Amino acid sequence: MTPEMTPRPEQEPAAGTLPTDALPTDVLIVGAGPTGLMLAACLQRLGVRFLIADAKHGPTRESRALALQARSLEIYDQLGLVQRVLKQAAVAPAIAPGYREHPFATVSFGNLGKGLTPFPGIHILEQSRNERLLVAALEERGDSVHWGHRLLGLEQGGGGVTARLGGGDGDVRRVEARYLVGADGASSTVRELSGTPFDGVTNPDTFYVADARGVTGLVEDAVNLRFSAGDFLLTFPQGAVGHHRLIGVVRTPDGEQVTEKETRRTVGREFGVGYRDSSWFSTYRVHHRVAARFRSGRVFLAGDAAHVHSPVGAQGMNTGLQDAHGLACALADVLLRGSGDERLDRYEAERRPVALRLVRTTDRLFSTITADSPLARVIRAGVLPRLAPLLGRVLPRLARRAKLYEYVSQIRIHYWMSADARRRAKGRRDRLIGRRLAWNEDNFAALRSLAWQVHVYGAADQASLDRMGRESGLPVHHFETVRNPRLVGGQAVLVRPDGFVQDARKLPAAVADWAVHSTRDRGVRIPAPGTG
Repeated sequence: MTPEMTPRPEQEPAAGTLPTDALPTDVLIVGAGPTGLMLAACLQRLGVRFLIADAKHGPTRESRALALQARSLEIYDQLGLVQRVLKQAAVAPAIAPGYREHPFATVSFGNLGKGLTPFPGIHILEQSRNERLLVAALEERGDSVHWGHRLLGLEQGGGGVTARLGGGDGDVRRVEARYLVGADGASSTVRELSGTPFDGVTNPDTFYVADARGVTGLVEDAVNLRFSAGDFLLTFPQGAVGHHRLIGVVRTPDGEQVTEKETRRTVGREFGVGYRDSSWFSTYRVHHRVAARFRSGRVFLAGDAAHVHSPVGAQGMNTGLQDAHGLACALADVLLRGSGDERLDRYEAERRPVALRLVRTTDRLFSTITADSPLARVIRAGVLPRLAPLLGRVLPRLARRAKLYEYVSQIRIHYWMSADARRRAKGRRDRLIGRRLAWNEDNFAALRSLAWQVHVYGAADQASLDRMGRESGLPVHHFETVRNPRLVGGQAVLVRPDGFVQDARKLPAAVADWAVHSTRDRGVRIPAPGTG
C-alpha cells in the first residue's frame, strides 16, 4: 500500500489562464515538454506548490525522442503511472544491424536486463505520448499547464524569483516564486536570461526524421541500424506492420534545404528501403552542448535547457526525466522537510557530471557513425561487410552483458553523495552508496512513497528495527531474503526519495549514526556517506 502524500495547499487558478495580479507559488516551471511535465508530476505527488507554463498551445505533436529506458519506467512506477505507460508502449524486441540492404544479424532483446530492474528491455513510447500521459495525470489531480504563456523576464531577489509571463491576449502576468526551473528546451529563454553559457559544438550535417508508413526493406519487428559507405539509417518500429520512425543524415551543400523527396531517394539508393507515405517529416541539426551551470541562485536548468546531444543511444528524453525527478525531490526536501540550501547544490553536483559524460560519449559515437572522411568510408564500405559473419556471432554475446545494459538503461549512474565524498573515498565508487537502489524483486514498492526511508536486508531482530524507526524518525522496511549481490545481509540502507542510496552501514552502527535523521518538525539532517 502506498503511503499518503503530504497534502498540497490549494493553488489558484486551476484552469489554464492566469490572473492579472501577482500569483505566488513555490516553484515556477517554464516549459511543458517531458522534463517540465515530469517535474510538475513529481512536485504534485510530493505536495509542493507549483505553476507550469509554456509558450506552445498544447503538447508536442511531432517527436524525435522515442525510447524509454528502464530507469525512466522506475520513475513512472514511483508516481503510480507505470501501468499506463506500459499499456501504451511497445517493447523493442531486437536490433538488426547491417550494411546497406543486408542485415548482419538480429540480436534479441528478450533477456536484456532481466534480474536488474522490474522493467527489462527497451520500451518505445514517443515524446508526444509521454507528454499527453503526464498532462492527463496532472489534470486528474486538479492542476493544468498554462499554455500560451511565454517567459518575458525574470528577476531574482533574496526570497525568490519574480517572473513576467506574456499571454496570447497581450497581457503580462507576474508570478512570485521561491524557485524557477527552466525546462524550456535547447533554445532556453531561462538559460539566456540567467546569463548561463551553453558551450559545445554543432554537427555540420543535416539530419532528418520521418514517421513513415508502408515501409519495406527492413527487418520488420526490430530496431534497424544500417550503414553504407557514406550514410547511416536508424529505424524504430512503431507498432503497426510497416510503420517505422526513420532517422538519418542527408549530406548537402551548406545551407541547401533537405527535402523529403531527396531523403526518400537516399534511403532507397543506399539501403533498399522505401515507404508509401509519412504522417510527418522534419529536419534538424545535432548539437552537443552542456550549460556551464545547472543552478544560478534560485534558478535551475533541466533537460534540453541544460544539455543537448545526439539521438544515439536513446538517452536524451530519459536524462531529462531523471533531471526532473532528482530536482523535484531536492526541492521537496528544502521546501517541506527543512533541509538547508546545500541540498539544492547537490542537483548540479550530481546531474551535470552525468550530462558531461553523456555528451562526451554520444559525441564520440555519433562522430564515428557519421564521419565522412575517406578512412571512414573505407571502413564502412570495405571492412564492415567483411566482418559481418563475425559480428553476427559476437553481437548477441555483447547484448547479454549486464554492465552494457546498465549503462544504456541508466540504472548504473553514480553520484558522489556529499561535497567531500570523492576525497574520502579516494575516488573509488561504491557498489551501493551513490547509486540507484539495487532491485531485490520486492523492495521497489516502498519507493512509491517518495520519502526518505531505511531498508534493512537479511536477518534482523524486531527490537533493532523498532529502535531504528524511533531514532531515525523514518519508515523502516525489512527484507529478509537478499536476492541482489549488491545488497548485504545485516546491512541498513538509507534511501533518498529519488531512490538513490545516501548511506549503508551495519545495523547497530546505523541506529546511532542516523539518529533523528528526518522528521518534518526537525528537518532533514543528511549524514555524510561512509564511502560513496
